[in-house]
Amino acid sequence: MISPLIWLALGTFTVGTEGYVIAGLLPDIAAEAGISVAQGGTLVTAFSLSYAFGAPILATLFGDVDRRRILAGTMVLFAASNLAAALTSSFLALLLARVIMALSAGLYAATAQATAIALAPPERRARAIAVVVGGTSLAVALGAPIGALLATVTGWRGTFVAIAAVSVVTAGAVLFKIPAHLRGTRIPLRERAMTIAKPGMLPILATTLLIMTGGFSVFTYLAPLAVEGTGLPAVVIPGLLLASGFGAALGNFIGGQVADRYGARATVIFAVLGLGAILATISLAAKLLSPTVAGLALIGLTVLWGIMGWMTVPAQVSRLVALHPASAPVSLSLNASALYLGVALGSVLGGAVISVGTPADLGWVGAIPVLLALLIVLATCRLPALGRIQGLSQGSVS
Repeated sequence: MISPLIWLALGTFTVGTEGYVIAGLLPDIAAEAGISVAQGGTLVTAFSLSYAFGAPILATLFGDVDRRRILAGTMVLFAASNLAAALTSSFLALLLARVIMALSAGLYAATAQATAIALAPPERRARAIAVVVGGTSLAVALGAPIGALLATVTGWRGTFVAIAAVSVVTAGAVLFKIPAHLRGTRIPLRERAMTIAKPGMLPILATTLLIMTGGFSVFTYLAPLAVEGTGLPAVVIPGLLLASGFGAALGNFIGGQVADRYGARATVIFAVLGLGAILATISLAAKLLSPTVAGLALIGLTVLWGIMGWMTVPAQVSRLVALHPASAPVSLSLNASALYLGVALGSVLGGAVISVGTPADLGWVGAIPVLLALLIVLATCRLPALGRIQGLSQGSVS
């Protein structure tokens, strides 16, 4: 029998695919809407802001509702909003559809992790979360490239239709495969906000925000960077997303192993330093190398970029859990909000760069917030050591 965790992971794969494939669809969407790619980037900004602020609010409102109903309902809503995105002829309606996607995706992700913990015995909770989060990793590695490849055949609307179809399948699966009457407890917004004020919490959240701001100022506009900045043909975009996804999957695995072995703080320092250097090198390659060489360099650098960027994710989680183990459910939720707020800021920053400069300038501008994150980590005292598995086994994520 297929584990219920697999169906939860299918949902995170689905919402993750939509979240990351948009980088490959932006040029086509912008062209059809008659706007610049930078203006099209508001699709990323709106999604990320809605996720960052909407997820904790919705988790508070629906914290004590039957989780199976929430999981199925959010996937139905996610399917409907993707279908609406595919059918709309208005950019404003598409923007609204992405806001609804973000709200449903945020509530689904928080509920799926909480459900995974509720279904697993204490000694297997970390592995249960790893399965659910693994859906997102798989989305980055395979879902987004496949979605971008599908768009080259069917157009960008076909990708949204496919995501809607998978969402419907997921909704049916969780409705019939997840046990009923699993309920959590509401965590008031005030308690979530007060957690930020705990010693050491704000620097870690700021680090996550700045890392994502720098990375997504480039990733959001990966397509124009590749085509206009390095001369790669547009047909290579799915391959670039695949390279990024491969690096991300590898980085997520390496980051967890290295953080457990050498410490989370040391891992973050190494990865952030490497990420900043890689982003700056991308701009140097686009500016100084011939188009043929620059394009090949971008492909290789994209793999390294994925590795370094995603090495920070498990390490940051480990730092948060080690800092205040009893507050892990709330602090991890805040970290997710910081992550998506960083994505929103990154899309705005990258859009400003290509509006006043060129896509080739994205890399070294993106390196600035990443290096600011490095300064924060270096200025932050060492946190107590605590394994990820031990910390995550103490509570739920909501």
